Amino acid sequence: MKSEMANALTIAGSDSVGGAGLQADIKAFEAVGVHGCSVVTCVTSQNTRGVSSIFPIPVNEIASQIRSVLEDVELDAVKTGMLYSADIVKTVASALRGIDAPIVVDPVMAATTGSDLHVSGFVEAMMTKLLPMCALVTPNLGEAERLSGIKVKDERSARKAALEILELGPEAVLVKGGHLKGPESADYLCTDGKVVKLSSPRVDVEVHGTGCALGSLIAANLALGLELEEAVRTSKGMIYKAILARETVGRGVPCANPLAVLRIEAQKATVLEQLEDAGRELEQILDAALLPEVGTNMGYAVMGALDPQEVAAFDGRIVRVGTRAKRVGCARFGGSKHVARIVLAASSKDPEVRCAMNLKYNDDNVAACRSAKLSVATFDRAREPKGVSSMTWGVLYAIDRHGRVPDVIFDKGGPGKEPMIRLLGRTPEDVVMKLKRIVSKRQ
Repeated sequence: MKSEMANALTIAGSDSVGGAGLQADIKAFEAVGVHGCSVVTCVTSQNTRGVSSIFPIPVNEIASQIRSVLEDVELDAVKTGMLYSADIVKTVASALRGIDAPIVVDPVMAATTGSDLHVSGFVEAMMTKLLPMCALVTPNLGEAERLSGIKVKDERSARKAALEILELGPEAVLVKGGHLKGPESADYLCTDGKVVKLSSPRVDVEVHGTGCALGSLIAANLALGLELEEAVRTSKGMIYKAILARETVGRGVPCANPLAVLRIEAQKATVLEQLEDAGRELEQILDAALLPEVGTNMGYAVMGALDPQEVAAFDGRIVRVGTRAKRVGCARFGGSKHVARIVLAASSKDPEVRCAMNLKYNDDNVAACRSAKLSVATFDRAREPKGVSSMTWGVLYAIDRHGRVPDVIFDKGGPGKEPMIRLLGRTPEDVVMKLKRIVSKRQ
């Protein structure tokens, strides 16, 4: 009888520090809500600073593990990680032949710490035995170079390498371009000769286990029935959160936290509670001099938010009633696309900045911001390119010119556009404290 829960199998090495390998794979499966089965290919002695030894499991025992799973469990996806040798690759390919489930191959060749995780003959066996039967292969830049023979140094060469690897037989290729230079972390998904660029905010930090977790998240999302591109996009957003929530396990490279999405989901009630608390304070603080004609709103995002639905705000805004402010509705996620764009743009530059609100623009209010010793940046709507979101473009432009995320971003408006001050901070409490400083300088 088919289990009501989707099942995925990881065939990978064991990481004794728990940050990568099959330990990271099982966490990633759990984060998506998929049951994880595992086959151990190698036992490594490693920590966050390096790999000290590798013990490959005998191939007959690897084959036996796979057989045991296949005889009993109906799999919805398979992910392979560290396979180490040509013999193990051939054993795994043979054991999986004819399986009715997508196979995601992470062609692991080295650890984050730089240690080699394969021996001679591995690459050739991977190219000829396993890639032709997989739904997706997910090489990083170094692995893409080995598989394609192309030096990957920019977007053009990454696309070219993806197309070249596709010729080896996989249904799709995802070249992970996180180490390429640029303002974003971009990966390149190649299917049927078409290459799609998938971007997320860049986090300039080395993290252990991201490649393992990403491949497993994709496999798990495929197991749930997502189409390939949707599974990759969803998983890329999840790995971004896993990097932001990285854990300092030892004295070396921090470890990715694939379970971050579950913890973030659990924190949503707290986000709404903090926003409601701030809303009550705003009703006492705001007056006609600070409230824009269109009303105001405050947005607060979960950690690693990439979508307006991950930003909470007040339904119906905060409006002027007489000379005071009044919330029209309650705080909810997706409550305001307008303020969400401000928050998402700011947090893409500094993930710690997750809260924003808009205030009425006039010279006195800007002067009060400066007198309160808040950092202030601005942008000119006349420079706004056609076809872009005003909020997103303006906030990013001001941040880039300022060199970091400031406390305040204002603009003087334009045809059909009301001038606006945006107050930014880490939390609703932080933004309210800054607002109080502004009010004190206006009195």
